[in-house]
Amino acid sequence: MSEQKRSEQKLSEQERSDLAAVSAPWPVAKVFLIVCAAWLALSWPWLSGVVTVPWDAKAHFHPQLQFLASALHKGLSPFWTPFVFAGSPQVADPQSLIFSPPFALIALINPTPDFRWSDGALLGSLLVGALCLVLVFRDRNWHPGGAVVCALAFAFGASAAWRIQHVGQVLSLAYFAITLLLLSRALERGSWSYGFFAGIVAGFMVLGRDQVALIGVYVLAGLVIAAIAMAKQPLRALKGSMMPLSLGVLGAVLVAAIPILLTAFLAQESNRPMIDLAGAGKGSLHPASLLTGLIANLYGAAGPLENFWGPPSPAWEARFGPVDLYLARNMSVLYLGLLPLLMIIGVGVVRGGLWRREIVALSVAAILVLVYALGRYTPGFQLMFAALPGIDLYRRPADALFILGALFAILGGYFTHLVLTDTAPRPRPWQIALEAALLGAAFGLAIWLAWTTGRLGVAALPAITALLCLLLVAGALVAARGLALQGAGMAATLILAMTMTIDLSVNNGPSESTALPSSRYEVLRADSSNETIALLKRETARTAGPDRRDRIELAGIDFHWPNASLVHGLDNTLGYNPLRLGLYSAATGAGDHVALPDQRTFSALMPSYRSLLADMLGLRFIATGVPVEQIDKALKPGDLVQIARTADAFVYENPRALPRVLLVTNAQQADFDAILKSGQWPAGFDPRRIVLLDRAPPKLPGGPAGPGTVSIRDYGTTDVTLEADAPAGGFVVLNDVWQPWWQVEVDGKPAELLRANVIFRAVQVPPGRSTIRFTFRPFEGLFQAIGERIRKANPPPV
Repeated sequence: MSEQKRSEQKLSEQERSDLAAVSAPWPVAKVFLIVCAAWLALSWPWLSGVVTVPWDAKAHFHPQLQFLASALHKGLSPFWTPFVFAGSPQVADPQSLIFSPPFALIALINPTPDFRWSDGALLGSLLVGALCLVLVFRDRNWHPGGAVVCALAFAFGASAAWRIQHVGQVLSLAYFAITLLLLSRALERGSWSYGFFAGIVAGFMVLGRDQVALIGVYVLAGLVIAAIAMAKQPLRALKGSMMPLSLGVLGAVLVAAIPILLTAFLAQESNRPMIDLAGAGKGSLHPASLLTGLIANLYGAAGPLENFWGPPSPAWEARFGPVDLYLARNMSVLYLGLLPLLMIIGVGVVRGGLWRREIVALSVAAILVLVYALGRYTPGFQLMFAALPGIDLYRRPADALFILGALFAILGGYFTHLVLTDTAPRPRPWQIALEAALLGAAFGLAIWLAWTTGRLGVAALPAITALLCLLLVAGALVAARGLALQGAGMAATLILAMTMTIDLSVNNGPSESTALPSSRYEVLRADSSNETIALLKRETARTAGPDRRDRIELAGIDFHWPNASLVHGLDNTLGYNPLRLGLYSAATGAGDHVALPDQRTFSALMPSYRSLLADMLGLRFIATGVPVEQIDKALKPGDLVQIARTADAFVYENPRALPRVLLVTNAQQADFDAILKSGQWPAGFDPRRIVLLDRAPPKLPGGPAGPGTVSIRDYGTTDVTLEADAPAGGFVVLNDVWQPWWQVEVDGKPAELLRANVIFRAVQVPPGRSTIRFTFRPFEGLFQAIGERIRKANPPPV
């Protein structure tokens, strides 16, 4: 048979195969079943409750879920919490989970969700994102085997696996995948409904208000532009996309506009600084970290901590010099399975598959995101930092590994599709040699780095594991390709799914970075029997009075302790949150968290637990992981009284703590900024007799002086009702944190909310009995702030 006839026969066979593929139904249900089975197998350690997602997922986010659930089931608003930092506006906090559908749904269903609920929400969100990527493959009629590789690499690869404790970023990643599906369908089908719902989901992604969401928005916008520009008729494509995209913008605005504005206005009065280029550069991905794409635990990121030797560890810097990076050990791991990696390197890079028309936009996006992640190690990040709005709000370019993992997962799945359908570019001998050389060079470099750093013993097992997985993947790929070309596509898909599951369970499975025993976080259970918590509950109940609601402080006990007060309803002067009211932080020295004793810093106005501000806060009980004198070196014998020594903490009482509410009859104006800076109260100031205001005090109506009283009638989250009996009138001082979105009424009539004693709230009351109600109204406060901003920007003509 001549070469021409053989080519014609081959072409006709390919055409028949293509026609058969188009006409045959794509096995969505079967692929979903395979992905769900693999997801269950890989997720089971967490879902079983044996281990739980640790670190921030428990120290920060799980208490937020507990507070949200408790507030909703008690009929209280979750928009403000009194249980951390002496009061915090949850509604404006992007990490409060109020606007997170999966966690909000859990809070509505379960008043006391345990760790499996919060872990399940995380893993379930990744599953939904993975299934959406399966539908992306289905819409393009790409091979089911490629879809499975993509889905599993997305859900259990790179930062999705290694940084699962960063709840908000994981949710943003899941929303990215969902939006990608809806947006692609909106453009391909000219669908208004898909466009609108793409905007809704994108709105929830933006509500994460994290760097993953920001990068995801830029990537999605770039893909939209590329899809229109690369269409056969760009102008027609642009015209057809206008309505879906407009409805998408509308959907996103409906979901995200008000919460984002709340956060933006909160940020103006928060502790959160703007990040400069040098500061952001400290969160860059070190180029040597790219080797973790081949050997997952090369640098010992899985633990224990002393084994970690990658940049920026002491072991690395001792050999190669300082790198000045600020990254945790698990923030630089790129591993998403050897199969997608081999596909990207071999079919994509070496054979040029990256530049195929149907995938080139994703390839360019992945390259740009990689450049972003490398941060200061490329000039590209500096250009992006200067040109793209929002970049200077974030400190860690390495966060881009979330989106990079998703893009690599899609590319790896696509190139697997090419191999299984025999449409991949045929490798030439030099290309095969180059692929082998690249793999060999990467392994060689990894071993050399480990040897020269003196950590060959740590790297040996991960390297051997990678080699064994390489053999497994190569064998599985050959078998799957053979079955696929024989028409057994689902058998090939199943082989690849099993291979990916084994690979990811071995290399990206539970580790010290991603899974710790659930028992370690027992104090964060709503039904915890922890001795320290039980003691603090008893003591605060014992000292409670009509005018008194004492606060506690948890300092230097452990990383997950500061937000335990959210779980157990204890009014805490500290907590764990990167975003806090700036006024409160400046006044008290409150930092992000107080896991270690030296992280409890003080301020000029609160230089010690033995200070007037501590007393005014009503800080009665202090639990510390070490003797309190090691934290507060200014204390003198007798300043605090030790009342207990529990298994976790030393517990002290401050007998000078003042009541939560006070009635005073004298007021004077003071310079609060000067007081904050100097730490000096005005001479003769006694908060039981005088209230300091930031303006000239209003005049009292006068009348016969006599003993007055004030008491707490009801204390909720966003409503505080007081009863006052002031014979001569006066000022009711509520020693809760001042924030402009609070409003106050006296006997049902609006009154002026006064900022008192630098950080507290007060209101003037008339002679006689009166009822005072403080109410947190963030939306009304936001609209008033916007109106004030507009008025200042557009003053009336003179």
